[in-house]
Amino acid sequence: MENLTNTLFSSFEADEVTFFADLILPIPVPRLFTYRVPREMAEVLKIGARVIVPFGKNNGRVFTAVVARLHNSPPTNYQARYITEVLDEYPLVTGYQLELFRWMAEYYMCCVGEVMNIALPSGLKISSQSKVQINPDFDYPELLTEFEDTLLTELKKQQALSYDELVRLAGAGTNIPALIKSLVGKKAIIVFEEVREKYIPKMVRKVRLNRTYEEKEQLLALLNRLEKLPKQQEVVMRYLSHVPVQMNASLNQKGLDKTILNQDDTVSQSSLTTLIKNAVFETFELIQPRFSDNAPPQAEIKLTDAQREASQQIMAQFERQNIVLLHGITGSGKTEVYIDLIQQAVGSGSQVLYLLPEIALTTQIVVRLQRVFGDKMGIYHSKFSDNERVEVWKGVVSGQYQFVVGVRSAVFLPFDNLGLIIVDEEHETSYKQHDPAPRYHARDVAIMLAHWQQAKVLLGSATPSLETYHQAKQGRYGLVELFRRFGDATLPNILLIDTKVEKRQKTMKNEFSSALLTALEANMERREQSILFQNRRGYSPYMQCEDCDWTAECPNCAVSLTYHQRAAELRCHYCGHKEEVPRICPVCGSTKVRTIGFGTEKLEDQLQIIFPKSKVLRMDLDTTRAKNAYQQIIQEFEGGEIDILVGTQMITKGLDFDNVSLVGIFDADRLIHFPDFRATERSFQMLTQVSGRAGRRAGRQGTVLIQTNNPQQTILQKIIENDYKGLFDEEIQERQNFNYPPFSRLIKLTVRHADKAVSQQAADRLAAELTDALGSSRILGPEQPLVERIRNLFLFDILIKIERDKVNVKAVKSYIQDRINDILTDKGLRQVSIVIDVDCL
Repeated sequence: MENLTNTLFSSFEADEVTFFADLILPIPVPRLFTYRVPREMAEVLKIGARVIVPFGKNNGRVFTAVVARLHNSPPTNYQARYITEVLDEYPLVTGYQLELFRWMAEYYMCCVGEVMNIALPSGLKISSQSKVQINPDFDYPELLTEFEDTLLTELKKQQALSYDELVRLAGAGTNIPALIKSLVGKKAIIVFEEVREKYIPKMVRKVRLNRTYEEKEQLLALLNRLEKLPKQQEVVMRYLSHVPVQMNASLNQKGLDKTILNQDDTVSQSSLTTLIKNAVFETFELIQPRFSDNAPPQAEIKLTDAQREASQQIMAQFERQNIVLLHGITGSGKTEVYIDLIQQAVGSGSQVLYLLPEIALTTQIVVRLQRVFGDKMGIYHSKFSDNERVEVWKGVVSGQYQFVVGVRSAVFLPFDNLGLIIVDEEHETSYKQHDPAPRYHARDVAIMLAHWQQAKVLLGSATPSLETYHQAKQGRYGLVELFRRFGDATLPNILLIDTKVEKRQKTMKNEFSSALLTALEANMERREQSILFQNRRGYSPYMQCEDCDWTAECPNCAVSLTYHQRAAELRCHYCGHKEEVPRICPVCGSTKVRTIGFGTEKLEDQLQIIFPKSKVLRMDLDTTRAKNAYQQIIQEFEGGEIDILVGTQMITKGLDFDNVSLVGIFDADRLIHFPDFRATERSFQMLTQVSGRAGRRAGRQGTVLIQTNNPQQTILQKIIENDYKGLFDEEIQERQNFNYPPFSRLIKLTVRHADKAVSQQAADRLAAELTDALGSSRILGPEQPLVERIRNLFLFDILIKIERDKVNVKAVKSYIQDRINDILTDKGLRQVSIVIDVDCL
């Protein structure tokens, strides 16, 4: 590609022909934009490079764009603008990535700019912000109002203010555009566009001896000269203790991190400053990676016979199949098998991507992987800062990281030599992106990425998705099974607690059955740990008045507000709206306003009261917002500092604790009876996964207690028996009968508008047009979802079922898009928005 580009440019230069670039801009417009390439950029511009370009009326905004194509054909329907700046000497976006962007835009029915926008870490995109500063030529203060004069006084202190800063300073009620217009008209301020690249390399300041003193004679002379200045001599001696120049003079050029000397109590900082001023020492700066340069000791992975056999079977399957499913029960040691395969792939010179569904999982697994792979491994997830993610991105381009472990966004990294992709816990819904577009599934994108790079894909799970297991049973994927727990540990003993009986006998204490409380107490006496699972965060799902049945509801969404006791507030988990907790009912004035139901926060609070001497910790979205919160919680629990860990589904995903012998599960019925065709499958997956956290140490069987109102439910019996195949046989027949995945593809269209009638009108029209063309058997709805209003927009869902065989899916998607465009361009429906979710969950 580079040779082609150079040849193209050379011919252009010879003929003095202007050439152009088709660019991907990070905006939801279904097209590329053609820009003129300045002559001075001709030799450096390459496909996949980032550039800065103006966009919009009067070039009011700037964007980071990616070069998708180079040519010499000017656009026919508009005047091409010039590229402002080239950011990359070497492209940071590969040809494989550009192909991936195009495929995702087509498959997930979105714009290629939306794909690019979510693919590139924000640190690789330019920040463009309107700012204002005082006009240095302004000299007419009498023209200003009192408020404008106050504003300019503040502007003098700050030198420049952004639009958002102006809003905060002036107050939310101020018409900021009118204020700026007035000040510009009076020539008091200048509006400018501040452009900066967000990625800032981490610099380390170092110090080293002047090269003169690398010679032994000169160094001895310096030390003799400093005998009368003992503090300065001590600085030199401390430096030499870290950097033995007298033994190896070349070490001096690498220098010493200045902070080491600054933190040394025996070093006089003023003496160090004097030595630098007198040119004995010199300071310099180097770019330092944000990840450790020091690889941990290489640990050996010893596989059991069962693991070794599984690894060999996978490699044998890869000879015939590009995709293999590893179906291994919880605690069977799938991670060790993954490590063995990664070592083989890295050893052959290939790149490896290891996907995990949650950041919580990476905390434990990354430590294990680092012991084996050290600095060859990169880590990539959203809790990292922009700068850290950019360094991993650039590390993949440069070859520094041959192996990367990350969450779903890691599929966008610039790999160009993939040999293996591992998708751990492939059944997890966390792999699906819901907002914004593209609403992709990382497992499916990984499979396409591997196809283009001729890599192998290993899907791993104790409870595979029905779609994946069906593909394996049909022979489209390879299948390897691992049904023995690591170290001969046994699967836990699962017991059902009938809460209906306990409530009747009045043996329940708050949300806890007597059996669960007894088990928790016995577990603590044995100094063993417990995990309690409740898939609902907050203290209580809602507050209600006992006298008039008033319920605290979100003003923006059709949901009740969740009570959070620690924060002393009511909070909407959809839009983030917050309110103070009412003392009295706002409708009838009653003081009998009570919390109804329970979440993880309430369980944590009750446990502290029931077991005052125990150490209880909670792991949910509220307690893990900080960057290292996951790691801290897991380290404390792993270190035995915590007796009971309470959490949401975060604790179900692959965590491995030797000392956990008891798992308690609350509210199982709510999971099982959720109105969704996947409810049974997901209940089995979630309850089996969390049960698998118990008894992972050999010689001790764990116990799982499931609290339920109906112990006779078939799904619970399958969980007790760990009967995945029985579940699959029943569910796959139901799916086939009603034409649900894996026998069809699902596309959900969500129509949204602030006026319910308009939203319904648009949804009815869209559904009718689709039904006319595709048939009533393929179109369900429109129906209002469980939460019918979110952020003051009324929602209507249309579900489209397309058979996997004998249907031109591409043509169907094109037709759907045309009908959507008809709605969006209708004058009466222009404010309607339609969200397209392909392969919806």
